Amino acid sequence: MTQKSILITGCSSGIGYDAAHTLQKRGWRVFATCRAEADCERLRGEGLESFRLDYQDESSIDSAIAETLERTGGTLDALFNNGAYAIPGAIEDLSRDALRDIFETNVFGQIDLSNRLIPVMREQGHGRVIFNSSVLGFVSTPYRGSYCATKFALEALVDAQRMEHKDSPLEFILIEPGPITTDFGSNATKQFEKWVDRETTNRKDIYSAMLEKRKSSVGKKDFSELPPSGVTIKLIHALESPRPKPRYYVTLVTHISGALRRFLPTRLLDSILSRQ
Repeated sequence: MTQKSILITGCSSGIGYDAAHTLQKRGWRVFATCRAEADCERLRGEGLESFRLDYQDESSIDSAIAETLERTGGTLDALFNNGAYAIPGAIEDLSRDALRDIFETNVFGQIDLSNRLIPVMREQGHGRVIFNSSVLGFVSTPYRGSYCATKFALEALVDAQRMEHKDSPLEFILIEPGPITTDFGSNATKQFEKWVDRETTNRKDIYSAMLEKRKSSVGKKDFSELPPSGVTIKLIHALESPRPKPRYYVTLVTHISGALRRFLPTRLLDSILSRQ
């Protein structure tokens, strides 16, 4: 049986890291990409095939695709679009450049990479394109609006692709995690410091409380938080099931949020989601 291959983005840590190692152990040929070459070198030392791919760098997308196809002889069975980040902050405190930056990575880069690989998958007669979305791809919360917006946009695009390819052998799949134990929160804090001017905002007290809460929560888990392997389990089903689901919920928070969004009036849902 021919070894199946997958390209994964955002493999330096967390979900991508766990997925890459787990799938390799299951017999997949994994191309584990990262934004930074130093992380790729570390993964190569761990036995993974790794090279650079940064969603914001189109030349790196070109070279990563070329490298992948050269190594496989021109085929690829699956793509897992995993890399993403958040910029916490009120919408009014985020500049056009900040919003442009997060959309470049979380939306435009993912769709660009996928679109460049679709012809390869169509030519070979099969392929699965999987996107790591979020519970925040269907419910929005205060001070996470920019991240929510990218995930809402991504979900709309993937839903459209799934319908556009209904008569093709390609599958387009969304995974929607809630809280997962990763470095996502600490990385978000760095983005907040980069983009939000705390000296001019009228939300200084709110931001101070948010940062304090972040510091006090280090090492503590959310009541429904899962390790990255919780996402990998769903990814394996999406990759290996003969009939994968269009969507995979991960964590209790995602299931609860889906039910609340479906049944509650908007203002009541707003009240619940806006509690800090």
